[in-house]
Amino acid sequence: MPVVDYKKYCQMIDNAKKNKFAFAGINVVSESSSNAVLQGFAEAKADGLIQVSTGGGEFASGQGVKSAALGAISIARHVHFIADQYDINVALHTDHCQANKVDSFLRPLLDESRKRVAAGEKPLFNSHMFDGSALPLKENMDIAVELLKECHELGIILEVEAGVVGGEEDGVDNEHAPAEKLYTTPEDMLYVYERLSEVKGARYMFAATFGNVHGVYKPGNVKLKPIILKQGQDALVAKYGEGASFDLVFHGGSGSTLAEIRETLDYGVIKMNVDTDTQYAFTRPIVEHMMKNYDGVLKVDGDVGNKKVYDPRSYLKKAETGMKERTIVAIKDLRSDGQTIG
Repeated sequence: MPVVDYKKYCQMIDNAKKNKFAFAGINVVSESSSNAVLQGFAEAKADGLIQVSTGGGEFASGQGVKSAALGAISIARHVHFIADQYDINVALHTDHCQANKVDSFLRPLLDESRKRVAAGEKPLFNSHMFDGSALPLKENMDIAVELLKECHELGIILEVEAGVVGGEEDGVDNEHAPAEKLYTTPEDMLYVYERLSEVKGARYMFAATFGNVHGVYKPGNVKLKPIILKQGQDALVAKYGEGASFDLVFHGGSGSTLAEIRETLDYGVIKMNVDTDTQYAFTRPIVEHMMKNYDGVLKVDGDVGNKKVYDPRSYLKKAETGMKERTIVAIKDLRSDGQTIG
């Protein structure tokens, strides 16, 4: 199916929330990793999101260009072409864009979508994340409200974050963030709702933090408090009614136990970002290939090597398979397998 439009994307989110499952939002950096995710979604009969971060976009544009926006555009165009060959729904999303990268990353992507919409096409991306979590909450929401207005006009959903996800990702280091910043309070959640409600009819997602940490951790080493999500949602519903409940996003899921992941689904999480685990799943088969074919991938002592094993396609196919299989694991963890809305 084609990359979804705004109406279909909203239906996807509503379906996930109603049935207490979440979409896997898988970060990609290339055509190859995008293909792995698409195949994983298709084999699991699951709808899902393909995501591009600023670092992923920069990589995709090549070391000679290093443009996060151009690389993201390139990946998105590829997904628009290839997703049409699969019988599942796919949404395109951009991950963590900090305030200092809005002008160099987010606005060029909005401009690209504006051109497409003016020509009668769908926007390039279905949703974007503005990460103003490093700013005071008021300043964070001031920027978010303006971006939400632009997104809403284009049929794009905005994701925002309040509170800090610990650890390090894409060069942003929150390893030593104050403990209180790792947990979004009910008061913060009420404020976010009230500010974003200024944009009438706009759709958004909210990444509230509850001890999440980016990076590599063994299960149980990350001290999550999913109950924080319930407390915030309860405060919101108590003040504004059932319709005020957030569509929540879970960042920093690596190292979380399955029970913790599943608990968040009961509190309104409709998307969980997956990056660290799929990075490893992509790289691990390449390492195995190189170790098993050491004398074939190197031209040792004047030998010619073995083209069959140093041809990049030989090991990138294995990498795609590894990432595809880990994508399916994430889908099953989030209970979204077999949940495509067709």
